[in-house]
Amino acid sequence: MKRTEIVDKVEELVTPIIDENDFELVDVEYVKEGANWYLRVYADKDGGITIDDCVLISRALEVKLDEEDFIQDAYILEVSSPGLGRQLKKDKDFKRSLGEKVECKLFKAINKQKEFEGILKDFTEETITLEVDETELIINRKEIAMIRLAIDF
Repeated sequence: MKRTEIVDKVEELVTPIIDENDFELVDVEYVKEGANWYLRVYADKDGGITIDDCVLISRALEVKLDEEDFIQDAYILEVSSPGLGRQLKKDKDFKRSLGEKVECKLFKAINKQKEFEGILKDFTEETITLEVDETELIINRKEIAMIRLAIDF
């Protein structure tokens, strides 16, 4: 089974758990780090997700994963909040982050610059609009290497 198929299947299994508890599924990833495979589920809710919420999701999902048993490799299941500095990938991530300060790294420079920080003003399927130093900058989404919420300390 391909990695994308595993992620899709896990999303399908975890969605009812997420929905019945009024959580929001932010992302699912299945990645190899070093010698270990990690199955990560990122969930959120208004006011932020708690450790108890993560445990609830994890236990309910473990039962379903054991029943279905479709992942061949040994893996570590992690359920957590999306956390600070999470990447924006899907339209719902962009929608949730409208008006927020974001960091954006590009594959190739615009005006000799590859990194921008600004307020996410708008997005479409093809572009995002950032307000950088009171100037609107429209960037094609396919030119974005990484975009995430900015972390201010």
